[in-house]
This record gives sequence, structure tokens and C-alpha cells, in this order.
Amino acid sequence: MNTKELVCLAARLADEKKAENIKVIDLCGLSSLCDYVLIVTANSKPHLDAVEEEISKKLKEQGYYKLNRDGGESNLWRVSDYGGFLAHIMTQEARDFYALEKIFSFGKEVDFKKPVKKTVKKTTPKKKVSTTKTQKKTTSKKTTKVKAVVKKTTSKKTTKTTKTTLKKKTAKKAVKK
Repeated sequence: MNTKELVCLAARLADEKKAENIKVIDLCGLSSLCDYVLIVTANSKPHLDAVEEEISKKLKEQGYYKLNRDGGESNLWRVSDYGGFLAHIMTQEARDFYALEKIFSFGKEVDFKKPVKKTVKKTTPKKKVSTTKTQKKTTSKKTTKVKAVVKKTTSKKTTKTTKTTLKKKTAKKAVKK
């Protein structure tokens, strides 16, 4: 699952928990902070808790965990960092005061209700090669390598033998004279 699918899933989960004014802002290539920002309004502290817990629980089931979290027991605002996106869950009072939509106004809003289109890479079909040809080629290559190694070691031994023989013959000639 890519980051866009993940943030849209988190937004839909917040929507299921009756969160309001849900916005997903695409910051890909525009911010070093993250690729997406999710901004959600909750009505009260228990509602804040419920929305945060739902998102956290369902993303854990998918294998995605929070990297960091801030606002632990705050009654106004919670932030969860999932690496590729930040989830801001806040009350209307905090949302009006901090105006995150204005801060991230350079980003593009994403419609989280639409299914995310997956990009499909076009691949050309590969030709099938029979396994017998492949096995024969592999066997012949191995045999050639083994023969080459044997020839090299044989020629080294032969060279050593001829050098030793020449030394002995030269020594015998020297003794005879």
C-alpha cells in the first residue's frame, strides 16, 4: 500500500468515526516534512480519543505503525506521524486558532472518498525457453571450466617436471666432465 492509499484509508476511518471537515493535502515534492497531511475535526476529548484510536488500530492491522505521537492527553489536538503522512486530529477551537489549511495552502487537496488509482507498469511478455536447452548449456559450461582447470594444472606440473629433469641432466653432464 502506498502513502496516498494509506492516508486516504486513515481519512475514511476518521469519517466512519463521525469526524468532521476531513481534509487530505498532497505535499509530495513540496515539503520535506511529509508527503501528505490529514486534518480532522473532533467534537470533544472522547471523540478525539476514539478517532485517534480507530486510525491507529486499523493501520496497525495493515502493518503500519506510528513513528511518533504528540499531544498525548491534550483536549484540543493530537498529531500522529506515520512517516509519509501526519494525522492532525483537533477540536474546532484548535483548528480555527492554528489554521493548518492556510499553512499548507501550497499543497493540493485530495478527494479521499475516491478509490486511489494504482499505476500499472506495462511489461512485455518474456519468451519461454525450454528447460532442456538451458540445462545443456549450463552443463557444457561447467564441463568446459573443469577441463580448463585440469589443463592448467597439468601444464604447470609438466613444466615443473621438465625443469627438474633438465636440472638433473645438466648436473649429470657436469659430473661427467
